Amino acid sequence: MQQYLQDVPLEKAYRLLNLGATALISAAHDGKEDVMAAAWNCALDLNPCKCTVVIDHTHYTRALMDADEYFAVSIPTVGIVREVMKLGTVSKHDDPLKLEHSGAKFFKLDGFDMPLVEGCAGYLIFKKISEPHNEKTYDLFIGQCVKAAADSRVFRDGHYHYAKADPSLRTLHYVAGGHFFALGEEVMLDEYGLD
Repeated sequence: MQQYLQDVPLEKAYRLLNLGATALISAAHDGKEDVMAAAWNCALDLNPCKCTVVIDHTHYTRALMDADEYFAVSIPTVGIVREVMKLGTVSKHDDPLKLEHSGAKFFKLDGFDMPLVEGCAGYLIFKKISEPHNEKTYDLFIGQCVKAAADSRVFRDGHYHYAKADPSLRTLHYVAGGHFFALGEEVMLDEYGLD
């Protein structure tokens, strides 16, 4: 999978988030690391790309995010839906070997220590913009993108390209329980072009 990974220009990074897909949030601090699923995430700004994520104070990942200045948002695909559910339903508070037991395969981007899950359509590394009131009151974190990469089979030239891609590479959209939707068909208005 990593052979398809290519850098995404930061001015186009927000487009990885535009689909409203379920995300995997990765964090690390002082030798500890975790990955969790989060449906409450969204793009906040274009250039520089910023995002918001809601991470409850009870999650193991949250303590890492509170302590470190970076976190990652990855966009998982249908091909790793079981791993996403395990990462989202098991807490590292309950299972210290959660990452190993999830069945997911992990890697790291050069210069960053948080684990990323293989099989995602895109990966974004964010530097936390500290907003203590929002973090404490609403569990809401804001980050500014400092690195982005994507699977070139589904995202290249600043756009998702699912028409000819394998269906297992489509993004996941969480509903509840074990219920997800995969991204559907593309609708293109040719008169507006593709920038």
